[in-house]
Amino acid sequence: MATLTYAALPAAGRPGLGILRRLTAAFDLYLQRRALARLDDIALRDIGLTAVEAHLEAARPAWDMPANWLR
Repeated sequence: MATLTYAALPAAGRPGLGILRRLTAAFDLYLQRRALARLDDIALRDIGLTAVEAHLEAARPAWDMPANWLR
Protein backbone atom coordinates (compact mmCIF):
# COMPACT_ATOMS: atom_id res chain seq x y z
CA MET A 1 0.00 0.00 0.00
CA ALA A 2 1.42 3.36 -0.99
CA THR A 3 1.13 6.21 1.48
CA LEU A 4 1.36 9.94 1.01
CA THR A 5 3.74 11.38 3.53
CA TYR A 6 3.33 14.86 4.91
CA ALA A 7 6.81 15.80 3.71
CA ALA A 8 5.66 15.42 0.09
CA LEU A 9 3.13 18.23 0.45
CA PRO A 10 4.07 21.83 -0.35
CA ALA A 11 4.70 23.92 2.78
CA ALA A 12 2.62 26.96 1.83
CA GLY A 13 0.33 28.42 -0.76
CA ARG A 14 -3.02 26.82 0.02
CA PRO A 15 -5.40 27.51 2.89
CA GLY A 16 -5.79 24.60 5.28
CA LEU A 17 -2.60 22.88 4.19
CA GLY A 18 -1.26 22.97 7.74
CA ILE A 19 -4.18 20.84 8.90
CA LEU A 20 -3.70 18.41 6.02
CA ARG A 21 0.00 18.07 6.83
CA ARG A 22 -0.75 17.39 10.50
CA LEU A 23 -3.41 14.81 9.71
CA THR A 24 -1.16 13.06 7.22
CA ALA A 25 1.73 13.06 9.70
CA ALA A 26 -0.53 11.69 12.44
CA PHE A 27 -1.77 8.90 10.16
CA ASP A 28 1.79 8.00 9.13
CA LEU A 29 2.83 7.90 12.77
CA TYR A 30 -0.15 5.70 13.59
CA LEU A 31 0.92 3.23 10.90
CA GLN A 32 4.53 3.26 12.09
CA ARG A 33 3.52 2.61 15.68
CA ARG A 34 1.24 -0.26 14.63
CA ALA A 35 4.17 -1.78 12.70
CA LEU A 36 6.42 -1.34 15.74
CA ALA A 37 3.89 -3.18 17.88
CA ARG A 38 4.06 -6.20 15.53
CA LEU A 39 7.85 -6.62 15.68
CA ASP A 40 9.23 -9.68 17.46
CA ASP A 41 12.03 -9.62 20.05
CA ILE A 42 14.74 -10.28 17.47
CA ALA A 43 13.66 -7.38 15.26
CA LEU A 44 13.36 -5.10 18.30
CA ARG A 45 16.88 -6.04 19.37
CA ASP A 46 18.09 -5.15 15.87
CA ILE A 47 16.75 -1.60 16.23
CA GLY A 48 17.91 -1.27 19.84
CA LEU A 49 14.57 -1.39 21.65
CA THR A 50 13.21 -3.60 24.37
CA ALA A 51 9.70 -5.02 24.24
CA VAL A 52 8.64 -2.62 26.99
CA GLU A 53 10.01 0.43 25.13
CA ALA A 54 8.28 -0.69 21.92
CA HIS A 55 5.01 -1.24 23.75
CA LEU A 56 5.17 2.21 25.37
CA GLU A 57 5.89 3.88 22.02
CA ALA A 58 3.17 1.93 20.20
CA ALA A 59 0.63 2.86 22.88
CA ARG A 60 1.11 6.61 22.37
CA PRO A 61 -1.71 8.39 20.52
CA ALA A 62 -1.20 9.41 16.90
CA TRP A 63 -1.35 13.12 17.70
CA ASP A 64 1.55 12.74 20.15
CA MET A 65 4.32 13.38 17.64
CA PRO A 66 7.76 14.97 17.89
CA ALA A 67 7.59 18.78 17.93
CA ASN A 68 10.02 19.08 15.00
CA TRP A 69 7.46 17.29 12.78
CA LEU A 70 5.06 20.19 13.25
CA ARG A 71 7.34 22.88 11.83
